[in-house]
Amino acid sequence: MLRKNVGLIILNHTNELLLCKRRESNAWQFPQGGVDGIETEKDAAMRELFEEVGVHASEIKVLAVSKFWYEYFIPNQYKKNNPSLKNFKGQSQKWYLLKFRNKKIPNISFVNDHCHEFNDFKWVSYWYPLSKIVFFKKDVYRKALCEFLPIYNKLI
Repeated sequence: MLRKNVGLIILNHTNELLLCKRRESNAWQFPQGGVDGIETEKDAAMRELFEEVGVHASEIKVLAVSKFWYEYFIPNQYKKNNPSLKNFKGQSQKWYLLKFRNKKIPNISFVNDHCHEFNDFKWVSYWYPLSKIVFFKKDVYRKALCEFLPIYNKLI
């Protein structure tokens, strides 16, 4: 069984992407999280945006939503530290391309995340995340970035 999940690719005013560092590891990723109960994917995306990086939905605009659900399977050794994944083989993700509405430097904060998933972040170039993402998510990241590339190219 795959867990329904949303992934967030967040752009700042200079079209750099937000990449977050997982606590107690050297793993980097985009913010993401599960779709809870009867919650819609968009509701989950906006909730995760606030919980994981402290950004309110009113601060961003949705540029695109992936046409597809992208799937990945999680190796057992990566499940042991995440109890929410113990009953799942992997995740099926709907991706959101988001951009901050205004040109000030965004305030990224991890204080709302009760799991304390991240402890650092950086703004990076479009393809940079593929060099940092854990191997089992790399194909999903590539597919999501490729799907959003035409939209991104219109911004630069």
